[in-house]
Amino acid sequence: MQQEPTADTPHLRVRRDRGYTVLEFHGEIDIVAETEIAPHLDDATAGNAPRVVLDLSRIDFFDCSGLRLLHRARNRVLEHGGQLHLVCDHPLTLRVLRATGLLRLLPAAPTLDAALQRPEATSGSL
Repeated sequence: MQQEPTADTPHLRVRRDRGYTVLEFHGEIDIVAETEIAPHLDDATAGNAPRVVLDLSRIDFFDCSGLRLLHRARNRVLEHGGQLHLVCDHPLTLRVLRATGLLRLLPAAPTLDAALQRPEATSGSL
């Protein structure tokens, strides 16, 4: 059951869906967006066993700032014993994630439904 948004900014929409906090990235994810998104990401990945989805399906651009956000989220979720899922179907973004090795550590699903059908997040080891 989808719930109302918990936060909205120009580059991010945060909402709850089926027991997960979904961070839906929007537009260009660069250093400006990173400073806006990071506090919300930290809130979502805090606490015991956070359940988080990072949805990149609505982005236009993704640079190293976006990679830092994904890596930060992954580390925080692993430290807190949680689950992290990634949604991405954009070929160029997937290519960047593959080239950096992050896709191996955080496999992407093409849709939110597909991500949430996975019983456990596959996030590799620290």
